[in-house]
Amino acid sequence: MKVVAAFLLAVLGGNSSPSADDLKNIFAAVGAEADDDRIQFFLSEVKGKDVTELIASGREKLASVPSGGGAAVAVAAAASGGGGAAPAAAETKKEEKVEEKEESDDDMGFSLFD
Repeated sequence: MKVVAAFLLAVLGGNSSPSADDLKNIFAAVGAEADDDRIQFFLSEVKGKDVTELIASGREKLASVPSGGGAAVAVAAAASGGGGAAPAAAETKKEEKVEEKEESDDDMGFSLFD
């Protein structure tokens, strides 16, 4: 991810085709370690490709990745036999309840209408 971030920073900075030295300079500027093998591999994969097209294709790939935790809860409930799942669900609902903060009149002596 560091290499991708450095590459995108270089592109945002106006360098449409950053070299390995450009990425190493970015790493040096922030005190990060540069891995030559990863940099070379990444640059070979993106060579000649447009950054906006790469981002668009990445978004398409990420759209197919499942997100959220509903599936894991359903699997855990099914694995437990269903009998013990109801109390666990009740406990999570209790935890989700957020305590409301009481409004205080402590405005440190400042008021909008004084």
